[in-house]
Amino acid sequence: MDNLNLQPPVAQAGILRINLHHELTDRLREMIVEGRLEAGVKVPEKDLCLQMGVSRTPLRESLKVLAAEGMVALTPNRGASVSPLTRQEVVDVFPILGALEGLAGSLAGPRIEEAGLEVLRTLQNQMAKNYEKGDLSAYFKCNQAVHQTILKAAGNEALLSTHNSLSGRMRRYRYAANLSRKRWREAIEEHQSILEALVARNANKVSFLLQEHFRHKLVAALRQIDRETPAPPPA
Repeated sequence: MDNLNLQPPVAQAGILRINLHHELTDRLREMIVEGRLEAGVKVPEKDLCLQMGVSRTPLRESLKVLAAEGMVALTPNRGASVSPLTRQEVVDVFPILGALEGLAGSLAGPRIEEAGLEVLRTLQNQMAKNYEKGDLSAYFKCNQAVHQTILKAAGNEALLSTHNSLSGRMRRYRYAANLSRKRWREAIEEHQSILEALVARNANKVSFLLQEHFRHKLVAALRQIDRETPAPPPA
């Protein structure tokens, strides 16, 4: 674990102690999503504490939050490890997320306000810039903000909470779905089409495009899983 690509200590990064719990949780979540903490591997608590400038107590509190999200597993007397995802879990959950976002799109289409559309335009422009710079981490943050903006514009709290409860464990493969430069470019184009359909208040088209977007994500995610899965030994 000596080569972990960790963030600088919390104090140096300018994190206010009052926000320590949320910031620390966000950083750990980001490390899992980006693969810097690998699935199935024990979380190196001592190393993380030293390099992030925190004690074990706040770190373990953050790990409890991530355990509730299904991103890590806590084992008594053994600590935390990053929860692996099975291929079947991804196959099962991605279509559900697509259906939920499709429903959100159909609800948001006629009701999203101009301010929301302006937010989406800004995020779309930023995603394109991140693509040109090759900054997948920054792109993914914008990408997640786009989806959350549409979900919130739907105005249905039950839909939003159901989606968010399922999406946590899928973030790793939503991120990995864009590791291919070609797929990344296609994703930006799909987002542009979704934005245009929202501007046109075409609820049915928004719904269709979001579900197609998730179908494409699933294909790309499964390719990544297959690349990560070791080949079985010869018989």
